[in-house]
Amino acid sequence: MEAQAFLAATLAAHVGFAIFVTAHAFMTERDAGKWPFVTLAFGLAGIAAYFFYDESADSSP
Repeated sequence: MEAQAFLAATLAAHVGFAIFVTAHAFMTERDAGKWPFVTLAFGLAGIAAYFFYDESADSSP
């Protein structure tokens, strides 16, 4: 596979993943926050973080 084709496919996938995260957040009335941007940068890892990251674990008294 040519590098240019690979980069184009990767970019298209990451944009699609970011759109999916944004749409899911909108449909479930969940705050998307930073996750569309994380997904745009990291792809499937961003989607996994969006679904499995628990923000309540960050808030310590």
